[in-house]
Amino acid sequence: MGVGVVGTGSHVPAQVVDNATVGAPAGVDDEWIRRKTGIRERRYAAPGDATSDLAVAAARRALEAAGTDVADLSLVVVATSTPDSPQPPTAAVVAHRLGAPERAAAFDLNAVCSGFVFALDLARRYVADGGTALVIAAEVYSRVIDPTDRRTAVLLGDGAGAAVIGPASGDRSVLGARLSSYGELAGVVRVEAGGSRVPTSIETVEAGLHHFRMDGREVVDFVRSRVPPEVDRLLADLDLTRDDVDHVITHQGNGNLIRTLVDDLGLTGARLHTTVERYGNTGAASAAITLDQARRSPGVEPGSIALLATFGGGMSVAVALLRL
Repeated sequence: MGVGVVGTGSHVPAQVVDNATVGAPAGVDDEWIRRKTGIRERRYAAPGDATSDLAVAAARRALEAAGTDVADLSLVVVATSTPDSPQPPTAAVVAHRLGAPERAAAFDLNAVCSGFVFALDLARRYVADGGTALVIAAEVYSRVIDPTDRRTAVLLGDGAGAAVIGPASGDRSVLGARLSSYGELAGVVRVEAGGSRVPTSIETVEAGLHHFRMDGREVVDFVRSRVPPEVDRLLADLDLTRDDVDHVITHQGNGNLIRTLVDDLGLTGARLHTTVERYGNTGAASAAITLDQARRSPGVEPGSIALLATFGGGMSVAVALLRL
């Protein structure tokens, strides 16, 4: 037995937000948003809901799909860049609400949009000698957007995805992963205030320094230059080729960028799975939500190989190969 993804689940809020709604404050329309991003709509959390609420819902579905009792968990990780609060860790709140045992370690991980694969790789190593882990990626980006910023406001949505990681047969195993970070580019994706460097104040709120900001052109250049080499290295590590990859699941940052990246990777023969059209960019949750959708899709053969290719603030790249 190896270690693999034995169950997945996802959850998105009920509120559907269309392009006309987000486009008006940003000065763009539905046609512009579809052409630039491929997004038709996204979901926003209800006013009383936080990241932990979405995380718990996705986690319960993953546990049910895996047939795993919460009492058997030895690790709970929440990958998020929008936690309920700076302290305590959102994972501790989630673990308690799920009824996880006290011996289960619970903590948050922030690698922004790469967070799910970072957490997945950490979890598989943690349980390599036994145990079961629950990895959840959840974001409520609707709370940190600037409605007037067309570069970000039209992209972002809320959601959560989860995976149970534990003993698995060969046709469910995680084959390998590669993680990398490029701190010299840390300012490309950012929320500038609210931490120890720039504490919250009346001035930071008035200046909009608590909003999510992104330099879109630099992100595109980063993804196209950094992700393909990491995928090539992972394939070489595992003695696999592009022809061995049956499915592609990327971070759902922008529909146009996803298609360009697949072309750059030379994986046009693999089946591409996307959720960006309906849910937008849900940060760390996007790859987890899309993985759950892929595993439930008709025609996906058990044991087929999927590439997870994610990228995010930091800047960071995380790629993994697993059997669906």
